[in-house]
Amino acid sequence: MKPKESDFEPQTLGEHVKKKRLVMGLTQKETGHRLGVTQFTVINWENGLQNPAIQHVPAICHFLGYDPEPPTPKTLPERLAAKRRELGWTQQVAARTLGVDPCTWSNWEGGGTIMVTGHRRIVAKFLGLPKAEVDFTMRKQWNDSHGRPTPE
Repeated sequence: MKPKESDFEPQTLGEHVKKKRLVMGLTQKETGHRLGVTQFTVINWENGLQNPAIQHVPAICHFLGYDPEPPTPKTLPERLAAKRRELGWTQQVAARTLGVDPCTWSNWEGGGTIMVTGHRRIVAKFLGLPKAEVDFTMRKQWNDSHGRPTPE
């Protein structure tokens, strides 16, 4: 028995789009219209020739009805990246929106310490965390990097 064209386990975001499209019986053109892109963009995603740009991720997740890469962030940098992805923002957009330099944002997502108290307040609000939690995390990170114990 020949397997259906949609009988595959998607590995990439483009493959998730393809599987959903096939299950729904949509053409690539119809799918592109729903996602706000051209049919050629959908073709490129499905064939792995191009990955969807970050700004298309929210529409793709809405189309799929789920996020194929569910964020399970544990660290502050992972939380920043997951929230940014959820919003479909590039690092530059996130930095501009929060009023910081793009290099500063990139440093934070890369695990850098957020030294400025005002920045910690902005990050806490952006992530919906208590500022005290961000302060403690950054104090611990700084102490760990300097070989010092962090008081509870």
